[in-house]
Amino acid sequence: MDIARPSNARAKKIKRIVYGSVALVAIVAITLGLRHMRPAAPTVELGTIVQDTVKRGAMLLEVHGNGTLVPPPEDIVWIPAQTDGRVDRVLLRPGDFVKPDSIILELSDPQVQQNLLDAEFQLRSATADYANLEVQVNSDVLNQRATAASVRSDYETARMQHEVDEKLLKEGLAPDVTANLSRVRAEQLAIRTKIEDERTRISEDAAKARLASQKAKVEQARALYNLRKAQADALHVRAGINGVLQLVPVEVGAHVTPGANLARVADPKKLMAQIHIAETQVKDVAKGQKAYIDTRNGIVPGHVTRYDPSVVNGTVTVDVVLDGPLPPGSRADLSVDGTIEIANLKDVLYVGRPVHGQSDQSIGLFKISEDGSEAELVSVKLGRTSVSTVEIVDGLKVGDKVILSDMAAWDSAGRVRLR
Repeated sequence: MDIARPSNARAKKIKRIVYGSVALVAIVAITLGLRHMRPAAPTVELGTIVQDTVKRGAMLLEVHGNGTLVPPPEDIVWIPAQTDGRVDRVLLRPGDFVKPDSIILELSDPQVQQNLLDAEFQLRSATADYANLEVQVNSDVLNQRATAASVRSDYETARMQHEVDEKLLKEGLAPDVTANLSRVRAEQLAIRTKIEDERTRISEDAAKARLASQKAKVEQARALYNLRKAQADALHVRAGINGVLQLVPVEVGAHVTPGANLARVADPKKLMAQIHIAETQVKDVAKGQKAYIDTRNGIVPGHVTRYDPSVVNGTVTVDVVLDGPLPPGSRADLSVDGTIEIANLKDVLYVGRPVHGQSDQSIGLFKISEDGSEAELVSVKLGRTSVSTVEIVDGLKVGDKVILSDMAAWDSAGRVRLR
């Protein structure tokens, strides 16, 4: 018969307690260790990211936008309709080179032709009336001059006769009455001579006034004729300048009214750029700043001359006058890229511009470790931004390498491994 040994059972119980305590302590330790361990960092391929090194030095502050080449406003000619009419023919199309006498459109209007004929007849009638009046008044003036000359002749004869009678009276060869009669006659003819001279002057002035009045009617008729002729000529719509036809907004059969734009012509050798700059970047743009226009076939220097006061679709239009020749193939409405120099910053901390982040903002950037094995998210305060660079105000120092690519997918991890 076996007898239980109390001492062995107690020892086993003690061992079980010890083992359990050790296991519990181990579990607690492992749990605490796991809680303090960082989660495994996601891996990012180096070939898929863009990185740059923080530098200190001069930074060119620029803004960028896209736009088009357009003719300067002073070199654009809109050709308006001079009268009512119907479009009969469209002889030229946009893109055609034109000369001043090139006919773009032909219009028709029977009323314009009728008005021209009426004006021509009125001019002929007024011209004939002037010629007839000129003959009449010249005849009247000549008759008056003849009358005045006859009276002056009588006066001279009477004056000479009076002198003879006075001399005879002094010598006692003629009576007083004869001398007195000749004196009265001479005085009367002298008065008549003055009157006839005045009548002649008035007749000449009246003739000039009548001719001037009729001449004004002739000029009025001629002006009306010229207007009607110009309206008739305007039915053949001409370019007016050397250039390229850009727009013909009417078609055959359309009815046009005076003042309606029929065509637009511009000089292809004179073009400027209109660049659309984001409203957040345009605040520092000013007249006279240097600009560079990329036509995809060459870069042309220029300068800012004007910018719109209003914002359209989040952008402001900036006019850039080109200071250099355009490359071959450049034409109106060609898409271009423009870069405007705002300032040249001296001795600033800067880095390549990241995908996200505006000026004077704090953003998160992944800074690459010294051995290049991993990158950690850090807070960086940005300053002024340019086209390809950005000023660093706080959070980085010279020599730090950062990732410029879009890393938003790993922001929550806060750390990535690089390979």
